[in-house]
Amino acid sequence: MLFNSYIFLFAFLPLCLAGFAVLTSRGHGRVALLWLLAMSLIFYGWWNLVYLLLLLSSVVANFVIGGALSRATRSGTPSPQILFVGLTFNLGLIIWFKYLGFFVGIFDAVSGSIIGFIDVALPLAISFFTFQQIAYLVDCHRGQAGETDFFKYALFVTFFPQLIAGPIVHHSEVMQQYERAFGQKLKSINVIIGLTLIAAGLFKKVVLADHLALYASPVFADAEAGGVLSFARAWSGTLAYTLQIYFDFSGYSDMAVGLARLFGVKLPINFFSPYRATSIIDFWRRWHITLSRFLRDYLYLPLGGNRKGPTRRHMNLMVTMLLGGLWHGAGWTFIVWGSLHGFYLVINHGWRRFCAGRGWTGTSIGMRCVGWSITFIAVSIAWVFFRADTFDGALVVLTGLSGVNDIWPLLGLTEMAMLDEQPIAGRAWRWIAVGMVVAVILPNIYQLMRAYAPALNIPGTPASRWYRWRPTMPWAIGAGVLALIAFLMLTQVSEFLYFRF
Repeated sequence: MLFNSYIFLFAFLPLCLAGFAVLTSRGHGRVALLWLLAMSLIFYGWWNLVYLLLLLSSVVANFVIGGALSRATRSGTPSPQILFVGLTFNLGLIIWFKYLGFFVGIFDAVSGSIIGFIDVALPLAISFFTFQQIAYLVDCHRGQAGETDFFKYALFVTFFPQLIAGPIVHHSEVMQQYERAFGQKLKSINVIIGLTLIAAGLFKKVVLADHLALYASPVFADAEAGGVLSFARAWSGTLAYTLQIYFDFSGYSDMAVGLARLFGVKLPINFFSPYRATSIIDFWRRWHITLSRFLRDYLYLPLGGNRKGPTRRHMNLMVTMLLGGLWHGAGWTFIVWGSLHGFYLVINHGWRRFCAGRGWTGTSIGMRCVGWSITFIAVSIAWVFFRADTFDGALVVLTGLSGVNDIWPLLGLTEMAMLDEQPIAGRAWRWIAVGMVVAVILPNIYQLMRAYAPALNIPGTPASRWYRWRPTMPWAIGAGVLALIAFLMLTQVSEFLYFRF
């Protein structure tokens, strides 16, 4: 069930919230928990009831394994063997459904065999609920988590606001919040904050992301068909997708945080204006924050982090980002995307070390502008591999970005016809300009609402100027206008991009 659908917004959500409000107002906290769990399972099963069984099997298995890990740790004899079983189960599940066909294809290509593999439908949200439970098992092994109530654990995994595409949450972040939420009546301030975030996220998805897709998709489709892209068209498609994926996933995450806040639960934020980053290091502290945290805490640091010298650090960065790319999808283009970001991070850390040795701070306005430009261009180029279906398609787009296709005819080196002879529509560039202003210049929703702590782990301090959000009528009207515009444009419902991962 999509957040940006009429059935969710006008049927499922009101019913879910009303039931929760009635139960908590009458002191039936336990029943409210079960109600929210049941609604979350309906939310997931709406897509395919068969995979609801897979989700429930994963929840039961991880609850049992987590309990065994917690008991072993409390007894003073942590069991890496049990943890190994848990990791094998979870990784085996995701490999079977998401990666086995890819790996078998590689084996067939290398060996010349014809084993083949029948692709199965990718279970919705398997990457997210698997990683969340892997983190839970590791935390149980470390003595940092543990749950003895199966229904509470099941809600921790399946809570519908964050089930499908995150954010990836830790057990310790939300369980006490659930306890408080079930023990008190619905609060108006939570509803107001939640609805504001939902309106902002819905606007990002329906108005910004979906309109930018109209200018990104044809460019990449032409590239896959072997077309020739001019410099302007290649960049318009690339920038449109760069902004589309941000507003699409950021919009989903805003709605997830807002939906959870309706019930009195604060989720961690996933985005904090990543396109304002002045370095790749800064970018990954702002983009998909909870995935970056997972990769750091459960992969990069266990590999040794930066504790074993620069060479080992660079290797750890490359491995971490390569696997981060593979997490997004079973394909070579995702591996290249992750490897590119690993390479970017290695260069960034090397540059910082070089500057530190010479006492350069790089804090001047000029240096920050240069850093922002390099970062944004590097991120945009990497998105080409993320978006393209094949290497050939990515190469066509990259060739267009280089300007070669425009230069060759001028030099008389080729008579290759341009397939996009029509002038670039000004509408595409207007949408890109609007997207850049929103993503790079305007304050983000968490800066506006920082004083009311709408989510966990928000960087910075509350905005002190006129644009600070308050639960007042002008701000309510503004949120209502955003929501109304989004509702009017919900003529064709499109899934969120990260549903594919």
